[in-house]
Amino acid sequence: MQTYRNTLNGTLVDPVSCYEIFNPANGQSLGMAPESDEQEVDRAVQSAKLAQNSWAKQGDKERRDVINRVAQILEENSDYLAELITREQGKPLSGPGSRFEMQACVGWTQVPASLDLPPEIVYEDDERKDTLHRVPLGVVAAIAPWNWPLMIAIWQIIPAIRMGNAVVLKPSEYTPIATLEMVRLINQVLPAGVLNTVTGDGSIGSKLTHHPEINKIMFTGSESTGRRIIEASAKNLSPITLELGGNDAAIVMPGTNVKNIANDLFWGAFLNMGQTCACIKRLYVHEDDYDAVMAELSAIASQMKIGDGMDESVLVGPLQNKMQFEKVQELVSDAKTSGCDVREFGEVPDQGYFMPLTLVGDIKDGQRLVDEEQFGPALPIIRYRDLEDAVESANGLDAGLGASLWADKPAEASKLATRLEAGTVWINQHGAIHPMVPFGGNKASGYGVEFGIEGLKAVTQSRVVSLKK
Repeated sequence: MQTYRNTLNGTLVDPVSCYEIFNPANGQSLGMAPESDEQEVDRAVQSAKLAQNSWAKQGDKERRDVINRVAQILEENSDYLAELITREQGKPLSGPGSRFEMQACVGWTQVPASLDLPPEIVYEDDERKDTLHRVPLGVVAAIAPWNWPLMIAIWQIIPAIRMGNAVVLKPSEYTPIATLEMVRLINQVLPAGVLNTVTGDGSIGSKLTHHPEINKIMFTGSESTGRRIIEASAKNLSPITLELGGNDAAIVMPGTNVKNIANDLFWGAFLNMGQTCACIKRLYVHEDDYDAVMAELSAIASQMKIGDGMDESVLVGPLQNKMQFEKVQELVSDAKTSGCDVREFGEVPDQGYFMPLTLVGDIKDGQRLVDEEQFGPALPIIRYRDLEDAVESANGLDAGLGASLWADKPAEASKLATRLEAGTVWINQHGAIHPMVPFGGNKASGYGVEFGIEGLKAVTQSRVVSLKK
């Protein structure tokens, strides 16, 4: 059985201890993952600290060239890493699955390498000239989730090192293997110590975020963990980028041609089996259009094959872990007990964390499946009579990552868009992120942004040089 290893200071290190990782589709063992301790966390941070100074001193062009070489390695190894993602995380190879995730890894590496963030003259007159520079923060602690393990890790790693920081990455304890292999591969071109890993459960993440040499924290995960990270950051006054998930609302405006939007609505909700922060988690439909929406989504769901994602014909895989599987089952069971119209689609394999694609109608605000982020393949569809009521419902929860409006006349939707309390409001699409477009949450979905120029700024600190003429 293969034992995977952490990378510290550019070298694979023998694990302190290990634990076994299993395929969520069939329960087969994938190998042993390392489990760090406090001493290994300290070694990783010290390695990053020692490497960061010389990395920051390299010219901007040199760093960009190295990152472009990282993109080449990701592209050359995309098939290998995609198969690891499918076996470990569960998402299918095909469709918007593991190969798609690897394409995103390449793109989100190339784009930061292409961007310029030069010094900016913010004020000048006859007597003075003030120039704003963006300089590295130092050592970045990056904590990645299990739903898009490599893609979100890249979102954290690449902007940070692009701007001259060094990184200590902790992947989720549920999905460490593919991430460790990705880090091993890209360390072939990175200077030793610029990118290090530690692994384990939340206690290791806590040791990392509490470490006195951490200068920035980037975290994607739950709100409860995010609040603990905020507390941890107080010791060092470390700036934070937090993406704490969402309970995204989508509103289909009255009279919209449902056939034109049904496929995009479906994947907006069921991408990665609903295990995506910016998925549609609540769908609000006018009462006159409700039956048509249910019929169209039912027709699509009934055609989907559920199974092991290594099968090229499969587009819907398992949930990633038992905890999430049981949570979604509980929420669907609550909806059934409450008398909701629960419609389940797809033949579910006998083993693995598989659930049918589930549409839940005759449900209202205040019920658990609506108010709690399910993070799984169960979509509540809520009738509304007045559009103002739908907007009020969409804004009624603390979550505020994404939202969407769906309409035959996008101009009408645009008038409503800024009233939805979310970091991104999409029109006739959902979850359509782009490496040039800032992305982040409002309210309890976190703060700070990633991607594009604003994402580069978020992993730097400003330094003003003020010259007296």
